[in-house]
Amino acid sequence: MATRPSAAATLDAVPAATTSNIDTARLLVRCRDRRGVVSAVSAFLSEQGANIVSLDQYSTDFQSGEFFQRTVFHLPGFAAVRDRLEQEFQERVAGPVEMEWTLTSAATPKRVAVMVSKLDHCLLDLLWRAKRGELDVTIGVVVSNHPDLADEVRAFGIPFVHIPVSRDSKPEAEARQLDLLRGNFDLVVLARYMQIISPRFLDEVGCPIINIHHSFLPAFIGAAPYKKAKERGVKLVGATAHYVTGDLDEGPIIEQDVVRVSHRASTGELVRLGADVERAVLTRAVRWHCEDRVVRHDNTTIVF
Repeated sequence: MATRPSAAATLDAVPAATTSNIDTARLLVRCRDRRGVVSAVSAFLSEQGANIVSLDQYSTDFQSGEFFQRTVFHLPGFAAVRDRLEQEFQERVAGPVEMEWTLTSAATPKRVAVMVSKLDHCLLDLLWRAKRGELDVTIGVVVSNHPDLADEVRAFGIPFVHIPVSRDSKPEAEARQLDLLRGNFDLVVLARYMQIISPRFLDEVGCPIINIHHSFLPAFIGAAPYKKAKERGVKLVGATAHYVTGDLDEGPIIEQDVVRVSHRASTGELVRLGADVERAVLTRAVRWHCEDRVVRHDNTTIVF
């Protein structure tokens, strides 16, 4: 009997390369749900000579909720007409219904910075996939509070910047990090960066931040969570990727996954399995964000 693939599998099955060309764009819209929004957007794009490649939509409540839509379209000469198209879309479609919207070119990879401490599994997975073209991103720098991973990162031809962080030096360290990141990147990824991000950093960095951490082990905070999990006999280990907010580990969740374990698994095996899940979850979250599939709504997300 055939089974329906999971949402994660379905989204993973759409490689970035299928939409990465100079004449393809992604339009994200958000407004109060009302009759005619889909028609208005589609009619406008058709009038411009665009061919809609895919269209996904979601409403929190079709009678009085918020409406979200992601449209991928192909328009010959898009780069040349983009400014005019944006102006006309605002005047004719978005303005009358107070629509929030963004338009991005699929041909322009997102500029990504990665922050890491000593654990390398998530970092190296991102670097490897970006190098192979599996992630349509440009990783411009890796910033770390430890020097341990410098050689591994530089082997990919990416700058590695070591900025030590201590309790006393944290304000100065964050100021140096902000000087490096502010205005230069579209996304910052915390690939097991073991420092708490301050409100000042969040306010000034100028782009979203995605974090990865072990989840489904909520009782095992602090050091050695997998050792504590082993001692309690957990049956699931997992990971959560989420946007970083001022509330520690409580930002909008982008992706989660778990793997089942048994009493036979040692602490080392739990760590290995947990690392596998963390890599996969973080990669999916970064890919979806950089393909403009994720829309934040209050403290949750819509992932198209």
